[in-house]
Amino acid sequence: MKLASLRHGRDGKLVVVSDDLAWCAHEPSVPTLQAALDDWTHAEPRLKALSEGVNNGTVMRERFHERETASPLPRAYQWADGSAYVNHVALVRQARGAKMPESFWTDPLMYQGGSDIFLGPRDAIPLKDEAWGCDFEAEVAVIVDDCEAGISAEEAKGRIRLVMLVNDVSLRNLIPAELEKGFGFFQSKPSSAFSPVAVTTDALGDDWRDGKLHLPMHVSLNGKAFGAADAGEDMTFDFGQLIAHAAKTRDLRLGHRLQPRRRRRPRQAGQRRRARLFLHRRTAHDRDHPKRQAEHKLPQTRRPRRNRNARRQEPFDLWQDRAGSGKGLITKSFAGQSIALMPRFASGCGAVRRRGNVDDDAGELAERIDALRRGGCAARRLARSLRA
Repeated sequence: MKLASLRHGRDGKLVVVSDDLAWCAHEPSVPTLQAALDDWTHAEPRLKALSEGVNNGTVMRERFHERETASPLPRAYQWADGSAYVNHVALVRQARGAKMPESFWTDPLMYQGGSDIFLGPRDAIPLKDEAWGCDFEAEVAVIVDDCEAGISAEEAKGRIRLVMLVNDVSLRNLIPAELEKGFGFFQSKPSSAFSPVAVTTDALGDDWRDGKLHLPMHVSLNGKAFGAADAGEDMTFDFGQLIAHAAKTRDLRLGHRLQPRRRRRPRQAGQRRRARLFLHRRTAHDRDHPKRQAEHKLPQTRRPRRNRNARRQEPFDLWQDRAGSGKGLITKSFAGQSIALMPRFASGCGAVRRRGNVDDDAGELAERIDALRRGGCAARRLARSLRA
């Protein structure tokens, strides 16, 4: 399943998103993603059931737009960034004229980043001075369950709950001065931006194996293709090893984010960057593009004119005529009758009406109401009360 957080307060509003990223629905009992993670055993079955309903169109749902989302976790208890692609580390250190120790091939590099606020997928990156050298890094991130100190790499793989993409923002020209101090990154690592949705590992199928994501990471810069590196190739340390490294001396609490770093080309002077990243199999097309919106455009419906001289048409038939396939309708069976739930504007009257196998008593009652409507004022008042 795919999960997202709409903008709402500090922790967002959790919604379950359809596989085609076109629809979403909210589960009231699970208000936020952090709440879901805190009670994952009970929340997961509810969210999976809602996911099936969203994909099948059997629950009330609404259009999903990336521009309305925050980061799946707008804030987290902790997030750690590790260098899992050692060949990348070697190239970066070579560009700085620094020699890479041999221990980097067996002991991962990792630092703890700021997690009090994350940028949404479409948020602008705040930059007060372009001389700081704003740059982007396309990376994969995971959200893990509780991990006790000393957990093994194999066991750690089973603690991964969700997978995301991240644009790890770096202020390239501030990094050298900070590293010289010997305390690591701080000012040179502002808030990063995460993908619109976080997905469970089973949603990735065979592309998730051995603790790695084996899909090409497509990156575009200012609307032009920038790169399409395979996220699983040249990954020296898998996510299980990175989690075990982070939990060597401390417990990791639920909601912890961890990602392997993979930098891109250094920023050239005077070049403005607007980066977008996506995995080819999941988000190959932008759902907010006008052409894509046209594909999922809702049927244009309007309240029908009432014909006072004729009996009102059955709401279900009216909805079928105007909407074609009757999508968006929720049908439930109760006491031997079929109940249809539909928008008020589609039926021209109440939002809940009978349809289908109405029994004889109900039909007789409807005839009596129609007869009363043709009577005097008192009879019409009685008809309205009976219809209610």
